[in-house]
Amino acid sequence: MSDRLKSKKIIVTAAGQGIGRATAIAFHNEGANVTATDINDKTLADLNNEYPGIKINKLDSTDQKSILEFAKNLDRVDVLFNAVGFVHHGTILDCEETDWDFSSVVNVKSMYFMCKAILPLMIKQNSGSIVNVSSCASSLKGFPNRFVYGTTKGAVIGLTKSIAADFVKKNIRCNSIAPGTVFSPSWQDRVNQSPDPVQAKKDFIARQPMGRLGTAEEIAAIAIYLASDESTFTTGTTFSVDGGISI
Repeated sequence: MSDRLKSKKIIVTAAGQGIGRATAIAFHNEGANVTATDINDKTLADLNNEYPGIKINKLDSTDQKSILEFAKNLDRVDVLFNAVGFVHHGTILDCEETDWDFSSVVNVKSMYFMCKAILPLMIKQNSGSIVNVSSCASSLKGFPNRFVYGTTKGAVIGLTKSIAADFVKKNIRCNSIAPGTVFSPSWQDRVNQSPDPVQAKKDFIARQPMGRLGTAEEIAAIAIYLASDESTFTTGTTFSVDGGISI
């Protein structure tokens, strides 16, 4: 631990597993006061059992009323890390209106709700860093069978740049991270649900130029930088952490 985030108050969404969990732990290990949120009680409890210093708070990031209630009890937020996301498989022809609406709410509206609730605190304190998890499957690159996922993750990049532009004079930064394929419980679920899990795993790995999946900890390492005072001149940027897949 190097205390790069010492005493910073940080909110992490989707902290129960995957990138959100790894980032909450990394922030905690760097000295931050972390509040981990998730809709899943069990994964939050497991995180808290392993890391008692991380505060937990059950929160549905798609429920604006709950988010506003949650925000009322916050006195300061130095960093907001938005990690909520859902991957829909299919082309535009496979995407029904319900799929479009669900993906839009989870991948974009959740970040809109969280940012809108937390920004007033950051404005009041005249500082803050917002980090949103996008994807290399977005406005950065098109991938087969990622129609609505790529569309919504592209919207996250637009949301990020807009917030960065609107609040740069308030000393508030907003950046996004665009991971490639990362080993995580949600990735494992997608593999297991495929007709041929063994082949699906091989295909995921084969499309990565480095010949391997990324790790959630590798994404968390960039998040630490963006949360820290080392990145105070960095805003409106998307960091690709994708093993070269978007080259």
